[in-house]
Amino acid sequence: MQRLLLLLALAFVPLGSTAAEPPNIVVILADDMGYSDIGCYGGEIETPNLDALAASGLRFTQFYNAARCCPTRAALLTGLYPHQAGLGHMVGDDGIPSYQGYLNDRCVTLGEALRAAGYTTLAAGKWHVGSAPGQWPLDRGFDRFWGTPTGGGVYFKDTLKIRKEVFFVADDQRIEPPDDLYVTDFFTDQALGFIDQAVSQKRQPFFLYLAHIAPHWPLQAKPEDIRKYRARYDIGWDAVREARFRRQLEMGIVPADCVLSPRDPQAKSWAETPAEVQSDLAHRMEIFAGQIDCIDQNVGRLVARLKALGQFENTLILFLSDNGCSAEGGPGGFSRGEPGAPLGTGLSYASAGLQWANASDTPFRKYKMDTYEGGIATPLVVHWPAGIAARGELRHQPGHIIDLMPTLVEVAGAKYPAEVGGRAVLPSEGRSLVPAFHNKPVPRDGLYWEHQGNKAVRIGDWKAVKPGGGSWELYNLQSDRTERIDLAAKHPEKVEQLAASWQAWAKRCGVWEWSDLQRHRQTRKAKPKP
Repeated sequence: MQRLLLLLALAFVPLGSTAAEPPNIVVILADDMGYSDIGCYGGEIETPNLDALAASGLRFTQFYNAARCCPTRAALLTGLYPHQAGLGHMVGDDGIPSYQGYLNDRCVTLGEALRAAGYTTLAAGKWHVGSAPGQWPLDRGFDRFWGTPTGGGVYFKDTLKIRKEVFFVADDQRIEPPDDLYVTDFFTDQALGFIDQAVSQKRQPFFLYLAHIAPHWPLQAKPEDIRKYRARYDIGWDAVREARFRRQLEMGIVPADCVLSPRDPQAKSWAETPAEVQSDLAHRMEIFAGQIDCIDQNVGRLVARLKALGQFENTLILFLSDNGCSAEGGPGGFSRGEPGAPLGTGLSYASAGLQWANASDTPFRKYKMDTYEGGIATPLVVHWPAGIAARGELRHQPGHIIDLMPTLVEVAGAKYPAEVGGRAVLPSEGRSLVPAFHNKPVPRDGLYWEHQGNKAVRIGDWKAVKPGGGSWELYNLQSDRTERIDLAAKHPEKVEQLAASWQAWAKRCGVWEWSDLQRHRQTRKAKPKP
């Protein structure tokens, strides 16, 4: 009889897991953080807490997001490509199902799927997949929420004088944020309170989606976090890129024969940059580093609380970024805050600029919104002591943000539904990463991207990229991880094959040509309102 009971119990353990109970799950999402911005991916920014999770967990070297904030969040939450979930671009409603600007009724969220499996579902931070009432987290399967349904761009309360469209919500009610707001800390404060309540009041696991605004512009950090990096970046972006790349080679993050991509052609060398400009831009990077440092401090707070509650060993933690670093503002970045407001404060409103974004995305080229590796490659740190035996290992299996849904459904012992509330749901597009946790292959047909006319498809080691307005380019990522050598002319048959595969995917997922979408928008704008 005891043997029978044991067998029945084991039947409910997720495949490949060594944990006896379904784990708590924590997904931490950074915003506009580059591939090399944390220590365990080669960065000089001090991230000891994330580095510790990597040292006793896993790091994925070929994991992808969807190139920008809204599309990535839609794909993460649903396991679908962004267009399928209704966010083919951003949050504007274009009157087209794949571009309606909020999660549609053909998708199921992680909140909905995991709550159906008995999880307490918690969200804190930036939602950005539906800003209007009726589209917020509590409407899509979450039990608790504190954050902003809108985009980011706010760290201190003062900044709301500049970003007047941003507002904050507690559960399903708009609220006035506290006067001492610093969002990275405050999102974590709320998340810790949710966890305390979930652990103390309910005997069931929890799922926490903690979506930071940091380090998305504007450059705003606490003074003590900025001071920590004073003079750190006086060496300039060229030296930073080279040092990060050396560390990536030593860590095995990139192959031993990998070659660093050339400095962006729009970026002058540091040596050619006038001294007064160097001083300004070095300070911008100090602030950016302080923003990431603060994320790491809050990861440390979260880990400490999980340990204090006896929940750490059987909590699956995943940390990643929503896109590559932002080059918005171009060389030198932008500054459009209140006149005279010191950079880094709540009334300043600036970006770090293209040159530092090029360093953040080391070893790759290009940025957020692009579908080259610099726009779509993200760190992925995975930590789960009770479920993953490996410690400090790398995983080179390609993965995509759409894979989080099937992965978390599997480890939770949940089920991806065919319908929710009587409405049919599209089948998940992703593949479970559980085999990769145990260093086994993750079979898949291909991976696809489109954002603002920037296109890409990866099948095996072959990747085709078509920048907006350009032609298809072809790269072999096994021999050329940094996309330096375009093989399109040498292998036209491979280009044709990949382009046809992308076209079939686009048709299936409701992707419009960017030029057609732009014309559609102009037509809608020109129509007289009834």
